[in-house]
Amino acid sequence: MNHQPTARRPLIDPVPPQGDEARVATLLGMIEQELGFVPDGLRLYGISPPLLEAFLGTVGYFRSGAGGLSPELATVIRYLVSSKSMCSFCIDFNETMLVSMGHDLDVLRAARSDPDKAPVKDAERPLIQLALKAVSGPETVTASDIDVARGHGWSDRVLFDTVAVAASNWAFTTMLRTFKVEHQGALA
Repeated sequence: MNHQPTARRPLIDPVPPQGDEARVATLLGMIEQELGFVPDGLRLYGISPPLLEAFLGTVGYFRSGAGGLSPELATVIRYLVSSKSMCSFCIDFNETMLVSMGHDLDVLRAARSDPDKAPVKDAERPLIQLALKAVSGPETVTASDIDVARGHGWSDRVLFDTVAVAASNWAFTTMLRTFKVEHQGALA
């Protein structure tokens, strides 16, 4: 489902800097090979090859689960943060990923208005709460929030990564919304 209110033309054209065209083409080619297409949200980053590389490194880290945060939980966090930030592109993208992982669409959509309905294990709920609290009001995060998550067996690294994936997604959605890349096909 497309959540965009109206189609708008992006405010910038993400043309790679002169001399970096091949570098960007290679990166976008790797994305296309992995996903079967190049999301316009990532195509936007082609205007700044170092930032595209850094962003892809961050995405790769969270997709690997290396820090202990499962790729599936990271996707749920991105989905809920995308909803909170009202980024149509990211809502649709992460929703599609979660459905392809076997999640029920109605359950996912219900979680957007009530994160307690998110399709996660009970032990993961404090991480969801921490992620959402971090992006909506970081000053409201308390030692108690951290202790609750630790009480479910989560390491400080997982707590850090939880906030990092939420903050990274919040920044990404801000870029997309600012430059009006709010749906796939915006850069066509």
